[in-house]
Parts: sequence; structure tokens; C-alpha cells
Amino acid sequence: MADRDGSIEIIQREMTAFARRARATAARMHPELSLVSYTLLSHLEYQGGCRATDLAAHYTLDKSTISRQVGALEKAGLVERRLDPTDHRVHVLHLTDRGIEVLAQVTDARRVAFQERLAEWNGPDLEKFAECLLRYNDAASRGGMDIE
Repeated sequence: MADRDGSIEIIQREMTAFARRARATAARMHPELSLVSYTLLSHLEYQGGCRATDLAAHYTLDKSTISRQVGALEKAGLVERRLDPTDHRVHVLHLTDRGIEVLAQVTDARRVAFQERLAEWNGPDLEKFAECLLRYNDAASRGGMDIE
């Protein structure tokens, strides 16, 4: 049991350091795009647009937090609200052309940074790491505690 507890302690400590580095790296990647903004834009791109309430549910954030973040993204010209064609009472968030461009720039820069950091890892190690991250995030999406 001590080995398991020790491993969990290391994981907790290292994931905290990873999160801090991710925030700092995001700030260097693009001056107007925080890590939170990047993740919201990425989700909007992946989903082809979605409602603000869907973003709040997906990231388990308060609606007011999402509202502030979306407001800042709108003000920056990165997202826009469009009426849902099937329900005109609902607005769906979409990336603007500028939002698509900025997201692509940051995604490319992030990809290069990950490739550099993982350059010395072999294929099986990368596959195992990817598998572990998928399992961890799947457990969190099924009701596990979100930790930042």
C-alpha cells in the first residue's frame, strides 16, 4: 500500500507542476490567449460550435465563469454568437475567422513544444503515456474530482 500511496503523491505533485508550466507556456505562446481561452476555443472548434451552457457542463465550471470568459473572447473578436437554426431562443458560440487563425497559430506552437519535449521518448513510452492520460481524463469525465 505504501508504494501506491507514494506513487499517487508523486503523480499529484508532478501534475500540479505540469499544470503550472502549461499556464506559463500558454502565456508565452500568444499574448491574448490564456490556457483557459485556448481550451475553450479548442472545444468550440472540435464541436463545430456549442452553447455556453455546454461549455460550462463540459469543463464543470460555473455559468458565470464561462460567461466572463466568453465575453472576453467575443470582445477580442475570437468568437461570435449565432442563433441556433433549429431553436431561435438559443445562441451557439462559433469561432470567428480571426479565432480560427489565432487558434491554429497557438496549436501549431504547442505541437512544436510537445514534439521538442517528447523528442527523446520512444514509441511505446509515448503510447503508454497517451493511454494513461486518456484513462485518467475518462475517469474524471465520469464523475471523478477535477483537480487543477
